[in-house]
Amino acid sequence: MVTAIILVKVKRELISDVIEELLKIDGIMEVHSIAGEYDLAVIARVGDNQELSLILADKMCHQIKGIAHTKTLISLGAYYNYDEKKVYKKAKSK
Repeated sequence: MVTAIILVKVKRELISDVIEELLKIDGIMEVHSIAGEYDLAVIARVGDNQELSLILADKMCHQIKGIAHTKTLISLGAYYNYDEKKVYKKAKSK
């Protein structure tokens, strides 16, 4: 599994539309409104880098109006205070 944190700059007047469209994409698990240089932090969890590439290059940058810029951070490891596999297994089965 590949986990990425995608930082997104958005045209302000379209931020609600962008959030709505992002949440429709398979592999996008969370969208957070954030303060600072970027407007949104998007958490993606996909099977491999090719799936991530499709989200970034095809779906986000070319199909969603209002995204001005993205910066992608790939997770090299994750540490939790909960059983991550149980939580995401429950979420997928709903």
